[in-house]
Amino acid sequence: MMLSQQDLKQLAQKGIAEQQIETQLGQFKTGFPFLKLEAAAAIGNGIFVPKDGERQKYVEAWQQYKAAGKKVVKFVPASGAASRMFKDMFAFVDADYDVPTTDFEKKFFDNIGKFAFYAELDAACQKNNGKSIQALVAEGNFKAVAANMLKAEGLNYGQLPKGLLLFHNYQEGPRTPMEEHLVEGALYAATNGEAHVHFTVSHEHMELFKQKVAQKVDFYAQKYGIHYDISFSEQKPSTDTIAANPDGTPFRNSDGSLLFRPGGHGALIENLNEIDADVIFVKNIDNVVPDRLKPETVLWKQIIAGVLVTLQQKAFEYLRLLDAGATDAQLQEMAEFVEKCLCTNPKGQKVDAAYLRTKLNRPMRVCGVVKNVGEPGGGPFLTYNQDGTVSLQILESSQIDKSNKEYMEMFTKGTHFNPVDLVCAVKDYKGNAFDLPKFVDPTTGFISQKSKSGKELQALELPGLWNGAMSNWSTVFVEVPLATFNPVKTVNDLLRDQHQ
Repeated sequence: MMLSQQDLKQLAQKGIAEQQIETQLGQFKTGFPFLKLEAAAAIGNGIFVPKDGERQKYVEAWQQYKAAGKKVVKFVPASGAASRMFKDMFAFVDADYDVPTTDFEKKFFDNIGKFAFYAELDAACQKNNGKSIQALVAEGNFKAVAANMLKAEGLNYGQLPKGLLLFHNYQEGPRTPMEEHLVEGALYAATNGEAHVHFTVSHEHMELFKQKVAQKVDFYAQKYGIHYDISFSEQKPSTDTIAANPDGTPFRNSDGSLLFRPGGHGALIENLNEIDADVIFVKNIDNVVPDRLKPETVLWKQIIAGVLVTLQQKAFEYLRLLDAGATDAQLQEMAEFVEKCLCTNPKGQKVDAAYLRTKLNRPMRVCGVVKNVGEPGGGPFLTYNQDGTVSLQILESSQIDKSNKEYMEMFTKGTHFNPVDLVCAVKDYKGNAFDLPKFVDPTTGFISQKSKSGKELQALELPGLWNGAMSNWSTVFVEVPLATFNPVKTVNDLLRDQHQ
């Protein structure tokens, strides 16, 4: 492909190498290979369920680890705008009818008083329409209420990041998900009297996010008797991917410039890589519950962290043995640990000291998985790796060959799915940080169909943060209760018991 001077200038500004563009355009032409699956992970085959007695042991292991002064960071991907949450309400504002008609619209207005943002919305209605929500509803002006919620002159919820919407009601006033994450940080991730919380935020929301955090942080610091260290990052422009026309040529904007798109949450591996920590918790911004339901979340966060540090300790011990020169019996023991505890099957690979070192000396993650109740999302699988071994991975449906009946059956009958509930160990046994981009499987990206200004285009998603971007990590799945998973995909999800 021939790039103009203008194109090269555009690439330089973003920090993207010409070679990257060639590679990406090649990927549009060839597509990505489907993954080769062994089985859906299940209890006893890749999914661990700690018994009552063991749970306490893992909680204690985590408490001890924290007491040793290690640095723990809570990493919250929070760049999502809330617009998707309000898709139905945008449709209502633009509809050719004036009263709530769909089930969604009726549910929203029948329960409007239950939303944590009710008081702010009421104030916006009074300011902009001179009437309360009740008065507007009484005269049949439902659209004014919805418009005050969505539009910039009202609460602007249609454009704000999800992390800054009011989710839950409390005596002292309503709380945003950002605040709920600060509370969680205090409850299970604080060490040495300090909680480190990192938010990845989109560029246009950064200032607002920083202001809101600055307003709230002292209140929670006092409430929990700790100090907060809060940091932010944006998805790097260098991780944007080029968009292509349906024929695979670069898509150009009306001014002739190349169109780039954010590379999906897979780009966040770069942000994760810059965090200085021993252990990092990863959980999405909208998966939060009010305080009355937090004890279960906090308990299970400590359990999965305890599983992580227990496994890591063992792996470190074995790596030191390998350095010192391990006996055959010790190598045998390590091989069992890698296969049984780290769920990595050599599948005919020669299991020698060199093999064991590669499988032990890499980042490690423990992922909470929940019983499948029909929520969409990736699932836990035993998957073939580039080197022929089989290990645990979280897959998205786009990575599975839909024409393979056996694979589709595995996917549809999978007992568990991934709620994005990870705890990660990112330093090696000598205390050095792993270079996380080295553990990404670049063949696990995917291509999605989008449009811009009415024109069809193909978009390239980088290997997802918890999918291909962590493909070459040691991965362990632990079943966590469904009660720890309460995402908010639509505004009406806030009416579920768990959010009231």
